[in-house]
Amino acid sequence: MTRLLIIGPPGSGKGTQAEHIARHFSIPAVSTGEIFRSNVNEATQLGKEAAKYLDDGDFVPDHLTNAMVKDRLLDADAQGGFLLDGYPRTASQVSELDNMLASQGQRIDAVIELLAPDAELEQRMLQRAKEQGRKDDTVDVFRRRLDLYHRETHEVVSVYAGRGMVVSVEGSGDPDEITERAIAAVEKFLTA
Repeated sequence: MTRLLIIGPPGSGKGTQAEHIARHFSIPAVSTGEIFRSNVNEATQLGKEAAKYLDDGDFVPDHLTNAMVKDRLLDADAQGGFLLDGYPRTASQVSELDNMLASQGQRIDAVIELLAPDAELEQRMLQRAKEQGRKDDTVDVFRRRLDLYHRETHEVVSVYAGRGMVVSVEGSGDPDEITERAIAAVEKFLTA
């Protein structure tokens, strides 16, 4: 049973890497971003609430995010492990996740931190916007998300680093090579 988190700034390749790493460990990748986009596209009540925040580049409030993640982690496919992508994003969400998992006698095994220079991240986001037509990938929204990451989400990395659980991986270069580095680093960490 492997329970992982993947953390990194916007444009660091979290989604791509999460899918490959999760496949390697035979666990589902649980992306809050995909859950949010699905709800927005389907115009669910949660989607309508989340859209207000997402369109401005803000984080969806903790109470909405926590409830969605809790429900998702109770699904049968996540009982044997998971890789969380996009959650937790704040120190209070770390506490909430700790409580969710503790109630099931579980805990996070490792946290993968993807690292890449801000300028490279911005170029990736602009390219993704062109390729996928995503309205939330504008320069202004990207810079706001990057600022939020540095102010809030990086605190999450600090919490897990204090617990000795962070595996830092260079996120620049060929995506396949990044995947290989990440898997090797996690496997080494889990068997240490």
